[in-house]
Order: sequence, then C-alpha cells, then structure tokens
Amino acid sequence: MNSSPTTLRGWLAACRYTLTLGSGFFGFFGHFGVLKALLDAGLPPARLTGASSGALVAACYASGMSLDAIQQLLFTLRRQDFWDPGIGAGLLKGEKFRALMREAFPVTTFDSLAVPLRLSVYNASRHCTQVIDCGDLVAATYASCALPFLFQPLKRDGEILLDGGVKDRPALAGVTENERVLIHHLSGKSPWRRANDPALQPPQRANGTTLVLDGLCRCSPFKLARGPLAFAQAYATTTQWLDQPRQDVVRGMVSGDG
Repeated sequence: MNSSPTTLRGWLAACRYTLTLGSGFFGFFGHFGVLKALLDAGLPPARLTGASSGALVAACYASGMSLDAIQQLLFTLRRQDFWDPGIGAGLLKGEKFRALMREAFPVTTFDSLAVPLRLSVYNASRHCTQVIDCGDLVAATYASCALPFLFQPLKRDGEILLDGGVKDRPALAGVTENERVLIHHLSGKSPWRRANDPALQPPQRANGTTLVLDGLCRCSPFKLARGPLAFAQAYATTTQWLDQPRQDVVRGMVSGDG
C-alpha cells in the first residue's frame, strides 16, 4: 500500500518546530512574509532563532508585537527613521535604530518574551559566533543587525559585537542538535560575500527543512519601497509550498507580482 508523501504543512503540524530566520541584506520583508504565511496557516513556531535581518523579524514577533503592528512598522519604514551618520567603525551610529525598536517592542528583555528566542551575533573580540538569549532584547537585536561598515558595532563588557550573519548566516548556532527546524534561507548575495561563498548555499541539517524562495524582490536602505512586494512574494510562495511534498530543501521561484 502506497502512502502519500508528507506535505510541508503536515510535517510542521506534526510536532513543535523552531523557525530560523537568517542573514540577508535588508531581507526582513521576505522573512516577515514567510512568518505571516505560517501563522495564517495555523502553524506557529514554538521557538525562533535569528541573525541579522532575521533577528529583527524574530525579535518583533517574540516580543509580542501583533502581525498588524509588525507590518505597520516595516511597511512605513523610511531611511530617515534609522539614518544617523556619525564618526566610528561604521557609517551609522545606530542610536535611531535602537530607539525605533525600544518604541516598537512591547517588552525589551528576553525573560519577558512571548515566544522563546535566541539571536546570533559575531563577537569580533573573540572571533566567534555568540548566541544571546538573556538580557536586553534591543541591544542583542541591534548587535545581530549591525552590518559591518553600515552600522557601528555594539560594545558590551569590553567586547565588540556585530552582525550575526558574519559567521552564522542561517542562524543555526542557537538550534540544538535534535531540534526540528524550518530554515528560511535568503538566497540573495550579501554585500561583502563572493558569489561562490559556501555560506550562500542553502544549509541542510538532520530533522530540518530549508525553504528557499528564489527571485525575491531585493531591498536596500535606498529601495525600501520594494519591501511590500518582497513580503507579498514570500507570503504567496510560502502559502503555495505548504501543500507540496516536504523535502530537505524546498525551493520555490516567486512570481513577479507576488
């Protein structure tokens, strides 16, 4: 007797899973599209991990922001909302970005989160990835998002912390060995990586599925108006793939109009 292959929806519904949202230059619109598609399908993650742009979306949701509030924040974001050039090891001081998060997040400490969260940052003083799951949520999220040369790194306890995607692009450092995990991998090239960099390849791990949405509209500080389209593309394609057979790597091409 032949059995039908398990769909991605069925696999996610069968047991608690962790959603990892990885690094990708201003890719938070795509991450939010994936997250909203999962929540609208009644498939909330039990836990989240994040790095760089993924850290921002993961922190918004884990802090208790509603989907409407997250969408309002992202869709109305303008460059002047976080653009504060200053002298330092990065173009932007990051003060406006941190203030934006403190105003938006319902809670600002890890111990008050609605959903468990672990964020990856790169510890430049120790030359390694560090996972943060306690203390100040805003500081940790900022550090994980502190793209080299764009944002000035966070200095804490005498150490320098910056973008978690430097060494942990898929945000997997905070995932335990046997954890069931859905990885949203942003396939676009990061500004400082070569096209053949192994970190750009979709990650795979036991007991996991990697979702890759090729062709997402690219955003940047100067092209934030493209964000709603990237969101719509990610939402529509994720929704479509939920009812396709589950594979180790689920790769879908988005439509031009989402």
